[in-house]
Amino acid sequence: MLVLGMMSGTSADGIDVALARISGKPPKLSITLEGRHHLLYSSVLRKAILRVAAGEASGAAEISQLNFALGEEFALAAIAACKLWRVPMRRISLIGSHGQTIYHQGAPSSFVGHSRISSTLQIGEPSVIAERTGVTTIADFRPADMAAGGQGAPLVPFVDYLLYRHPTRNRVALNIGGIANVTVIPAGAKPKDVFAFDTGPGNMIVDALVETFTHGRARYDKDSEMALRGWMLPKLLNEMMGHPYLHKEPPKTAGREQFGRAYTEKIFAWGKKNRAKPADVVRTATIFTSLSIGNAFQNFILPRTQVDELIVSGGGARNTLMMVYLAAILPGFSIVSSDHFGIQPEAKEALAFAILAYESFHGRSNNLPSATGAIHPAILGKLVHGRAR
Repeated sequence: MLVLGMMSGTSADGIDVALARISGKPPKLSITLEGRHHLLYSSVLRKAILRVAAGEASGAAEISQLNFALGEEFALAAIAACKLWRVPMRRISLIGSHGQTIYHQGAPSSFVGHSRISSTLQIGEPSVIAERTGVTTIADFRPADMAAGGQGAPLVPFVDYLLYRHPTRNRVALNIGGIANVTVIPAGAKPKDVFAFDTGPGNMIVDALVETFTHGRARYDKDSEMALRGWMLPKLLNEMMGHPYLHKEPPKTAGREQFGRAYTEKIFAWGKKNRAKPADVVRTATIFTSLSIGNAFQNFILPRTQVDELIVSGGGARNTLMMVYLAAILPGFSIVSSDHFGIQPEAKEALAFAILAYESFHGRSNNLPSATGAIHPAILGKLVHGRAR
């Protein structure tokens, strides 16, 4: 099957589309990444997403409208990608869309008389995607895991296990997107042996600071240009490393609720109060991401298993300074890009949702309870049939 996977992450900068050729079934699943495309959101759409996701005043009508507007955007991204690759849409068998997260509460709490309610909301209406493309679409992957007692995240570890399991090497897959997350895959692991969690921020804080300091002219620190002009601010770094999330035991998930706009505004305010240069603040935030990942290894991974190889994907894999610090913090590791396995770092998460959709379509469970905390494996996602052909 030719399957499109689509993903928009916590940075909400746009939609990643991956084209995958998939056949077989686990453990003999054949996966080839055949294309990757990125469609940027318009500034007005991105502002609306970030405002709603930050919990600012909005009503049911706005969220409903945004859900359908994003459905149109995801459909446009799929169509544009296929046109770029010269692949007729009729050749696409299936679309897997993660959508755009605007709210995620993995840990249960008391709500309207119920003692244990957790919830998540990804928007980007799949009925619109299926109608515009004519392709059967699977979306809304997280709720099934949460209904089974899980946190609804992380979901990509299931794919990491399929892609990177090795009979003799202990591997860790690290994805540095808006949030950074790890999947630990011991040598010869069975699904129950894999564990995974979000380590904390990935590019989210750095991207937000760069966008603020440049007044929107840049959305991220390309080639670490700003960070490389600055110096580390030890006092600020110490404050950031004191964040309680970093010391919380897995399984755990992070997002805008911990490291979003409110947190970035605190860092910005600290810099202003202490008359810090923008480049110094960005460098410190970049180092913080690397140190928070290193902290996760020291506290939660290395006490449980040896690590032979670290496989890095996500936009952070292209952040020169972040990777230099990561190598210094984790000496003795073989650190390789997912490029080494034929997967562009920026395409990894979109590819993951193509694979998750493929498994759902075939009626096979595709979560890892050891990663999410679910009490049993579940078949994730909701299916919307495409138009009759």
